[in-house]
Amino acid sequence: MSQPLTVECPTCGAPVEWSEKSPSRPFCSERCKLIDLGAWAAEEHAIPGNDLEDDVFSTELDAPPLRGH
Repeated sequence: MSQPLTVECPTCGAPVEWSEKSPSRPFCSERCKLIDLGAWAAEEHAIPGNDLEDDVFSTELDAPPLRGH
């Protein structure tokens, strides 16, 4: 029988068995999972890519204001 896949916890580096025995995978614990979530919420992590926010909202500035009836 083959050995289960083991990965490193992204937060602390501890080994984590990739199976149903590790419900927080790829994290070693709920604590490490919440630490990572907090880092995303604090914008300490980011997915690389082009900053498109200015392009998306720039057309809204040029559009005439909407009028209600």
